[in-house]
Amino acid sequence: MSDMDQTTEASSPTYGADSITILEGLEAVRVRPAMYIGDTDTRGMHHLIWEVVDNAVDEALAGHATHCRVILKADGSVSVEDDGRGIPVSMHPTEGVPAVEVVLTKLHAGGKFDDQAYKVSGGLHGVGVSCVNALSTLLTVQVHKDGEIHEMSFKRGEKSSDLEVVGTTDRTGTTVTWFADSEIFSTTDVDYDVVEKRLRETAYLMGTRGLRIELEDERTGASEIFEFPDGLKTFVSHINKNKSALHEDIIHFSKAVPSVDDPGAEYEVELALQYSDSYQESVFTFVNNINTHGGGTHLAGLRGAISRTLGAYARAGKLVKDNQDLPSGDDWREGLTAVLSLKVPDPQFEGQTKDKLGNREAQGIVEAAVNDLFGTYLEENPGPAKSIVGKAVRAKEARDAARKARDLVRRKSALASGNLPGKLADCQSKNRDETEIYIVEGDSAGGPAKQGRDRRYQAILPIKGKILNVEKARLDKMLGHQEIQLIISALGTGIGAEFNIENLRYGKIIIMTDADVDGSHIRTLLLTFFFRQMPETIERGHLYIAQPPLYKLTVGKKSQYIVDDPTLRKALLERGVEQITVEDRLAKREWTGAELKVLLDQLQELQNLVDGAVPAWSETPFTEFLERWDGAQLRPIHASRGATEEFFSTKEELDRWLELQSVDGADLKVYRGPDSNVLRQNADIVVTFLRQQQEIEAVLASIAEGGLQFQGGGNFAVRTAKGAEEECGNLMDLAKEVQKGAQSDVDIQRYKGLGEMNHDQLWESTMDPTTRSLYQVTLDDALGADEIFTILMSEGVEARREYIEQHALEITNLDV
Repeated sequence: MSDMDQTTEASSPTYGADSITILEGLEAVRVRPAMYIGDTDTRGMHHLIWEVVDNAVDEALAGHATHCRVILKADGSVSVEDDGRGIPVSMHPTEGVPAVEVVLTKLHAGGKFDDQAYKVSGGLHGVGVSCVNALSTLLTVQVHKDGEIHEMSFKRGEKSSDLEVVGTTDRTGTTVTWFADSEIFSTTDVDYDVVEKRLRETAYLMGTRGLRIELEDERTGASEIFEFPDGLKTFVSHINKNKSALHEDIIHFSKAVPSVDDPGAEYEVELALQYSDSYQESVFTFVNNINTHGGGTHLAGLRGAISRTLGAYARAGKLVKDNQDLPSGDDWREGLTAVLSLKVPDPQFEGQTKDKLGNREAQGIVEAAVNDLFGTYLEENPGPAKSIVGKAVRAKEARDAARKARDLVRRKSALASGNLPGKLADCQSKNRDETEIYIVEGDSAGGPAKQGRDRRYQAILPIKGKILNVEKARLDKMLGHQEIQLIISALGTGIGAEFNIENLRYGKIIIMTDADVDGSHIRTLLLTFFFRQMPETIERGHLYIAQPPLYKLTVGKKSQYIVDDPTLRKALLERGVEQITVEDRLAKREWTGAELKVLLDQLQELQNLVDGAVPAWSETPFTEFLERWDGAQLRPIHASRGATEEFFSTKEELDRWLELQSVDGADLKVYRGPDSNVLRQNADIVVTFLRQQQEIEAVLASIAEGGLQFQGGGNFAVRTAKGAEEECGNLMDLAKEVQKGAQSDVDIQRYKGLGEMNHDQLWESTMDPTTRSLYQVTLDDALGADEIFTILMSEGVEARREYIEQHALEITNLDV
């Protein structure tokens, strides 16, 4: 043995039988939680809710439940209650403990491994509720069964109390309540909107089975009831609510089909669809109520059936000439909105998160069922059928007209023929995983970006102005747009039927636009393009947004880039701790050091809130509101001429208040700003929307608790390290003087656009991987994304106006 071998053996730990670790019970889940629930971030934490809700839905699928209730409790726990049969509480024949304990403490334990208790179900691996148990600090299960209420508790997967009878009952069902473990998850805060969307989706799918789902948030008092007797038809109607339908009725059918592989089992195919005048396809697929975002064999069967059925109908009805080619699959699906729900007795998913269906048999079953039932519908409804075929034929004509443009944007021919002179500055590396392409707004920014980049792995593609809104454009018009041609050419994936993500030339696609309203518009247009035409770039994590700075803050020879106004204020206030002293002359007290840091943080938060709280048309300075601070609340101001000024967070809140104020049925004259049809001097009520009133009051209370006396104004002084002193008569002036004192010897440079930055500044602030801020674009809610792009980017003016009116008061920084 050589000296080197001796050294290696001496320095290496012994690897023997005792080195093999066996994780018992649920310990494996706690050690590797991401293997079971996807991740330990927000998505994984919400996945716990889906696991328990899916169990309740499985009871409904089996015909034993009609009600599910989800409660987001004020103490941070989540409770899911159903009226199913209840988890068995009798002793397990082999484990020697109650069956409910087995279900909650053993992986791969449940009633879904044969077809006796459940013909179909969403929970298939037997790890769902046991994972919830393992990843909770405390879980309590309550089972209503056989006239008795049975209860037991667990802590981090370990039993903490035996199963015992705690009361009597006249119903059946299971209630599971748990606290997500903060040692496992980065956050345990449940997002109401996320839960609301998932439960609404589930209620659509289970509507025809009579399932009613309730959601209650004890933290805010919000609640929803989801009950949709028309099921998938209501689902499609909801998706298409902001689109113009091509035919009035929603096509809907379902069919039970025996399994070829297992004659004793059967599939259930349910489909609802409707065509609109849009140019996009919106198809959502579910297996046993699980959203299969990744598609799978059932989606392939649906797409094949749509093309085959419509093609056969078009030929038979002479809607397409015998010597003409039929529209392609993409053409047949242009404007299609469809929801496919498949019940599978033994589904094969990719992983516990159930993203993609793999059952080969499902493709043929779906295709045969849709061919049969959709074909019958077309024969019986020639009006809608001809409209659908006509739209597909027009889509084919547009595709044919776009063939030349498509050829121009194919990567090999485009790059080889020199179609990108002076545009794409490519990188040297051919390793896709390490390369990135910046899509940059304008040639003025493209120059510094090309100079400042790392040529080894960073490519630059400048685009001129605002690209085409693809939400309103057919393929031929889109491919005729020069800037879109450049993007498709540079990326190399192709488009439409030719799209292939494997041909993507760069690992990161980074949208880099100015930090202003025009830059935001261009970014939105680009996001619309990628979501509608290249969604797989988002799904596979390739799309990013760069965050260029608004400011450069320089003190002496040190510089810092700042991305927005709140961050600038924070940086200045942190510097203020070292540079200034705050004196409250009424309290005869000075703030320095750690106490000053707390005060400055509070002043910064107050400034941020006030900036977004009062609309521009408000004629009352916020300092007047402060003068009415009573130690707990900002009181309404009684204006001159007898008018009363009140606070309102929403229009609905104002309307309710006005109803209560009406005297003898007389209408009150309300002033709502310069656009009001009532003059301020003639008004009975002057309206001020103070959107973040409660948040502002909470900060003011914190400042008051710290000892600063600002009620009725205040008497403060701010002294800098150089001896300068400024007096302040109120809290807002104090916040401004503190900021001014902190930046007395600071040079602040504001950038209006990327083109104003030198190449070295652009590199170190926005392109250097060690210092830049990149936001990855993800697709957590495809249905919600489809809806918002339709509202904001389509022809539907009314829907867009309603959206703007609904969310207008949420705007905190408006660039006009």
